[in-house]
Amino acid sequence: MGNRADTNAQGAAGEALAHPPLDQIEFAHASERVAAEILDYYRIAWQYEPTSFPIQWDGEGNVIAYFTPDFYLSDFDLYIELTTMSQKLVTKKNRKVRRLKELYPEVNIKVFYQKDFRALLARFGVTSEAREHADGGGFVASPDGSESGRLP
Repeated sequence: MGNRADTNAQGAAGEALAHPPLDQIEFAHASERVAAEILDYYRIAWQYEPTSFPIQWDGEGNVIAYFTPDFYLSDFDLYIELTTMSQKLVTKKNRKVRRLKELYPEVNIKVFYQKDFRALLARFGVTSEAREHADGGGFVASPDGSESGRLP
């Protein structure tokens, strides 16, 4: 990927992509920032958690649960959910994705599981390391040779 660039992303024609600088976005997990850097590298326009979909209501019609996919790729009309938790812990998330698909069949969503994310990091030559459950669990890019898990 060459030199690390602080990704105040610009599209191929030099226009600013539709998101604030990465340092101004509060990603829920370090792996999401790495995913954002990869999207920027490929000049793929994205938004971080732009939509929360109601997925459960109480008996009075009040929303009691939402699902908010991590990214929306407007050029592909596709939502991306990134989960780096171990497979045994993703049942709840899979349930939310299934419910989203039942309620909003027109919504396109792709889930990237831990193995998918690790394969993506490996493709970019970025090593990954396990995080303690108390630190959010899952895997993140190793800090070796990069700052805070960013791509080299």
